[in-house]
Amino acid sequence: MAFSNKRYLILKTSVISTLAVSTIAFSTGPLAFANTDKTDAYQVYVNGTYAGNISNKKVVNPMSEKPEEISKSQPTSDPKDLYIPEGVLSNTAKGTQPIKTLKDVFQIKIQAAAIVIDGKPVVYLDRKETAQEVMRNLMLQYVSKDQLEELEARKSSLDKALPPLKDDETRIVDVHFSKNVFVSEQNVEPEKILTIRDAVTYLQKGTVQDRKYTVQNGDTLESIAGQHGLKLKDLLELNPQLSEKTLLKIGQEMNVTTLTPLLEVIVEKETKKKETIPFATKTVENSSLTKGHTKITQEGKDGLQSVIYNITEQNGTETYKEKVSQQTLKQPVNRVVVKGTKVIPSRGEGDFAWPTVGGYISSQMGYRWGKLHKGIDIARPSDRTIKAADNGVVVAAGWGSGYGNRIIIDHRNGFRTLYGHMSSLKVKAGQAVSKGMAIGIMGSTGNSTGVHLHFEVYKNGGLVNPLKYINR
Repeated sequence: MAFSNKRYLILKTSVISTLAVSTIAFSTGPLAFANTDKTDAYQVYVNGTYAGNISNKKVVNPMSEKPEEISKSQPTSDPKDLYIPEGVLSNTAKGTQPIKTLKDVFQIKIQAAAIVIDGKPVVYLDRKETAQEVMRNLMLQYVSKDQLEELEARKSSLDKALPPLKDDETRIVDVHFSKNVFVSEQNVEPEKILTIRDAVTYLQKGTVQDRKYTVQNGDTLESIAGQHGLKLKDLLELNPQLSEKTLLKIGQEMNVTTLTPLLEVIVEKETKKKETIPFATKTVENSSLTKGHTKITQEGKDGLQSVIYNITEQNGTETYKEKVSQQTLKQPVNRVVVKGTKVIPSRGEGDFAWPTVGGYISSQMGYRWGKLHKGIDIARPSDRTIKAADNGVVVAAGWGSGYGNRIIIDHRNGFRTLYGHMSSLKVKAGQAVSKGMAIGIMGSTGNSTGVHLHFEVYKNGGLVNPLKYINR
């Protein structure tokens, strides 16, 4: 379709009734006059619409096309370009009230190219080529020039087959608009014609000029957003220089434009990426390991895979993502964790196991050096490991004055045992222990003259001789 940028005069319907007897001045455009040899009155038609009467067509001719030129430019069968005889006007119907300005009667319209979206003209440009450039520039907001040109060349090629994607490569499959769009010839007022830049902005944002707001005393980000029908996150997206912690200043300007795109660009692409395959953790139960204890027997290692995705973006925002293929490059290695299931009873059996690995009693319970020795001392074991004499719960584990590092176990049956002078501890307060379980290492901490274990037994709160309850 060829666009000629012709100008037209369109009669304002609001003033038709005032033109019954008027002298009208016209500019260039398709005009028609009714004439007769019997009268000086003429009936005027503009684009087929009755405009009124004039008493002298010479008033019109100096500013309009000559009647002969009009007749040649349009078929005589077209009423809008004919002189139509009035035949009934009296000689008294002479114009006496000339129209002072052209704008009082007519709107000037020019031929333009309209971008029509879903059947509705939305944006007007001076010609078809400019409108097409606007649509191309809108696409270039979301794809590069090289990408668009490569896509266009591929679509025009007879060979439609695409080469395999390379690692970390992204390829544009298609670019199109979210709605039905075409360019149409329209006649519009000259002031409606937009520049390419303004047309792109209008289609993208729904407005040509961003609305600004000046911060007032007492304003907050939330209150400003609410005043303009926005959510806080929307306001922050419109003003990327701001954050929720930004301190506002009086007089500060911010953008409060509510974006309502008239046309969105849909970009379809495919991409190939290398991605990590996270390792899994496998748990293995072990009945010989105390419940609540775990140990790692194999460290995990991530795998690697090559994945191809189909992705759809709408105005730069991802709206769809589908994994279409994947290839494992390296298998992941599971992390193996052994989990203990052995239940340790917290109640003692009532008789005590020997608390060391061998050794002998170096000191009995009783008075020595003028004071009571509350337990027995065991020295020279074959292994310095100290073991719980019976099932129970540790109620104290740590420094105990003259005892040095000591542990106290409540056997939940009226008995308690104390283990003193250890060099290090292997259990903590609150932990359940079983008979024979290692709880520490023999040492000489506190008031001690050598490496040994000081062992005490209490029954219902009273001190008793350990030798009455130990099975050797």
